[in-house]
Amino acid sequence: MRTLNEVPRRLVIAIGGNAVHPEDIRGTSDEQKAVAQHTAEALLPLAELDNELVITHGNGPVVGKIMMRQMLTMSRIPPMSMDICVAHSQGGIGYLLMQAIENVLRAHGNGRHVASLLTQVEVDANDPAFANPTKFVGPFFTEQEAQRISAELNWKMREDSGRGWRHVVPSPKPKHVCDISLVDALVKRGTIVIAGGGGGMPVIRDERGVRTGVPAVIDKDLTSAHIANVLGIEELLILTAVPRVAINFGKPDKRELDQVSLAKIRAYHREGHFPPGSMGPKVDAAIRFLEGGGKRAIISHLNCAMTALTGETGTHIVP
Repeated sequence: MRTLNEVPRRLVIAIGGNAVHPEDIRGTSDEQKAVAQHTAEALLPLAELDNELVITHGNGPVVGKIMMRQMLTMSRIPPMSMDICVAHSQGGIGYLLMQAIENVLRAHGNGRHVASLLTQVEVDANDPAFANPTKFVGPFFTEQEAQRISAELNWKMREDSGRGWRHVVPSPKPKHVCDISLVDALVKRGTIVIAGGGGGMPVIRDERGVRTGVPAVIDKDLTSAHIANVLGIEELLILTAVPRVAINFGKPDKRELDQVSLAKIRAYHREGHFPPGSMGPKVDAAIRFLEGGGKRAIISHLNCAMTALTGETGTHIVP
């Protein structure tokens, strides 16, 4: 347990895609605004602290719907490339979160500013992920629906952790967050910065320094870990839909993890406890963050943000 005086002054918070677009909504503007309001209220105790705060967010459900919407209208409107779809989702989600967080702060008499930065993230053009799409985006479908969509749109579809079938796209590893110095400058002024949304717009850079977008969706947790490591931030808070990480999930001997060492979480990962479509990317990011110099990675539920930070709940992964 930690007191408020003991929680870190510099923090990266990674919000899962389902925290900005849960599975149980249609995705109307009013629904998305309501979800952003709930997220802002959950983060308020952290936003009111005297700290340096970077917030990242997923975009899986939203970018998938953007891509499907344009594929269904492609006979009338030319579709956008995947990197521009990511940019659209990053801008829209960032706008809703920025507005909601500032509104909640103002309602509590706090004048702190929030800025949302469109963020390009460089990847390796030869990353093997381009030949093996694994990143789930968009809504869930039955196997029959997935087969029809795959034939109609030429999309790769895979079963996602027993929850249904979804579209999969390439997910290369982040190499460099462009203009990370701007994020650093803003947070040092006390601004809450929303950056790296949806993992960032995926770009490659040639020998002349010219950047070009590529068709992919970067994992936002890996980008979050990279941002934290580059900025020298020692704690990463990953907020998702469960209060703790569990081994033997869905089985009678399921066990939730409180504090666990880096070596132990690596061992559990090798044993296959964390599926690629659910907890796997979050555990991968926690491992990468600690290997990069981080001191503590916390995985917990969005509604438990503050209590996870103080140690009352959440899975705490330490070196």
